[in-house]
Amino acid sequence: MRKRLRKILPDHEAIRANRWLAPFGNTLLHPRLWHLNRHSAAGGVAAGLFCGLIPGPFQMLGAAICAVVFRVNLPLALLTTLYTNPLTIVPLYVLAYGLGRLVLGGGAEFVAPPEWGMQGVWAWTQALADWMVHLGKPLALGLLLLASALAAGGYFGVRIAWRYYLVWAWRKRRLGQSPD
Repeated sequence: MRKRLRKILPDHEAIRANRWLAPFGNTLLHPRLWHLNRHSAAGGVAAGLFCGLIPGPFQMLGAAICAVVFRVNLPLALLTTLYTNPLTIVPLYVLAYGLGRLVLGGGAEFVAPPEWGMQGVWAWTQALADWMVHLGKPLALGLLLLASALAAGGYFGVRIAWRYYLVWAWRKRRLGQSPD
C-alpha cells in the first residue's frame, strides 16, 4: 500500500523546485507532512474529509492548513478533499441542512430560493439574502456536524483498514508467501 501511494505522491524535490511554494519551503518540507504511516495517513484523510465541506475553492487551502497545524500527511489531506465535486456537493449540503434542522428542533420545511422577477435586482438580492439567513443556522451547524462525522469516520476507517492490512501481511509472511 505504501509503495503504491509513494508512486503518485510528489517528493521533497518537487516542492523545493516549485517557485510558488519556495517561500513556504521550511514549513512544507517538514518530514511529518510527507511521512506515510497509519497515524499520518489517518490524520490526513480526516483533515481532507473535514475540509472538503468548506464552501467554494478554499477546501484544499483549509486541508493544507490543517495538515500543517496537525502535522499529518499533506498530500493525502489535499487528495481527500476531492470527494466533493459538482455532483456530490448539493446532496451533501442538503444532508447537512437536514442534520442541522434535526439538531435544532426542526422548524419550517426547506423553502426554494427566490426566483428572479420583475421587481428588480435590489429586491431580488434582498430576498436572496433573507433566504440565506433562513438557512444559515441549520446549514452551518449541519456542515460542522457532518464534517466532524466524516472526519471521525475517515480517521478510524483508515486506522482499521491499515491494521487489517498489516495483520494480513504478517499472516502471509508467516506462511512464506509474498504480502503483495
